[in-house]
Amino acid sequence: MLCGCAGQKIAPADMTGLQSITGDYTIAFWQKDMSDTDPVHIYIEGDGHAFDGYGRPTSDPTPRSSTVRDLALRDPASNVVYMARPCQYIMSPSCNVHDWTDGRFSENIVIDMSNAVKFVARGRPIVLVGYSGGAMITGLIIQNNPDINVKKWVTVAGVLNHADWTQYFGDTPLSHSLNMDVLPPVPQLHYVAEKDKVVPLALSRKWTGGNMELIKNATHGNLKNVILNLQ
Repeated sequence: MLCGCAGQKIAPADMTGLQSITGDYTIAFWQKDMSDTDPVHIYIEGDGHAFDGYGRPTSDPTPRSSTVRDLALRDPASNVVYMARPCQYIMSPSCNVHDWTDGRFSENIVIDMSNAVKFVARGRPIVLVGYSGGAMITGLIIQNNPDINVKKWVTVAGVLNHADWTQYFGDTPLSHSLNMDVLPPVPQLHYVAEKDKVVPLALSRKWTGGNMELIKNATHGNLKNVILNLQ
């Protein structure tokens, strides 16, 4: 089910704000849809404002940064979608703090995000772009939906194995989340920020086996000049 979405002011005039209501969560997205046959470039948001400066869970994970939106807005393709994660921009009745903390990659969330992707794709081939924790979501969507026609998978400063990631920092494991032990076998490219302190370079090298593009002098949140190769 699709309907009009509040908050369209975050996107330019050529993108329309909508909602996908396909399960437990109402997912906000903004799209430019100009071709019935061209691939759809879908940018999936990171974990957003999940924790405050003291490491405590917030009451609203809506992102404060425009990093992912800016990547989408720079994309000249005819079909472009910026898709939020569950509980960002729209707090569904089913939302609770687990949905942006230890359950941010739960089965229910992956199912609803998969359904939202299928809605906007409408059977067309897609290029999936995931930033930070959105990289895990995109990978899990591909892994659990072999019926989706993924032309290319692109991640940016992405978490690709949350068990490794939490162990590296000594953080509490994401016990209510799905994980990827092996990356999905689709054409893929992983952009890695050279000075990323959130997703360290050593982990990215381990996860990607070197199939990555190093963004010189970039940090996790400073990707202003990045132009992605989505071909």
